[in-house]
Amino acid sequence: MEPDKSERKYFKLFDKYAQLSKENIPVKKGSGIEKKHILWGLFITFVSFTLSLLILFGSNSIFKVISAPFAALVVLGIILIGVIFDVVGMAVTAADETPFHSMASKKIRGARQSIMLLRNAPRVSSFCNDVVGDICSVVSGAAGTAIVFRVFSEHAQASLIEVIIGAFIAALTVGGKGFAKNIGINNANYIVYKAGRILSIFAPRKKKKKGKV
Repeated sequence: MEPDKSERKYFKLFDKYAQLSKENIPVKKGSGIEKKHILWGLFITFVSFTLSLLILFGSNSIFKVISAPFAALVVLGIILIGVIFDVVGMAVTAADETPFHSMASKKIRGARQSIMLLRNAPRVSSFCNDVVGDICSVVSGAAGTAIVFRVFSEHAQASLIEVIIGAFIAALTVGGKGFAKNIGINNANYIVYKAGRILSIFAPRKKKKKGKV
């Protein structure tokens, strides 16, 4: 008799769960691929190609002239730029827009630009992380190869040195971006505000209207 009661209880719970699982769950669903998304993807592809071409051409020309130690510093600088943009790209996806409206009402410099960044978070994140971040990764790798070719071209273990330096650059890039993601999430509002302040430098200033005499 007891097994029947427990069995009935089990089936009651099972039916209740099945009924609950059929309820409408408020999950946001996108409208699929839109024309603006396709255009943005094509635009980013064109920008990435153009910037990569210009930067790689410029960097190869520079690395032929400057000394190897200075070239190594330039490579570290390129990695740092990629990490900084990765921080900004992560911050715009994690920041809260609400406090910036209060700052904009008080006419604090950079607040309007910060709101603009947050309202275009997907595009800003794509540009910072995918375009600038990936280009910096490619350029730093190519620069490392150029340095090895210049300094160790006649060395017997040139190929091994090239692999080691390439792995070292990749480790610095990945490790730096991994560290940057935590900074971007934990200090999102502050980072977005600082980025907005920098953008405000290039924003056209409104001329004050002279009062009638």
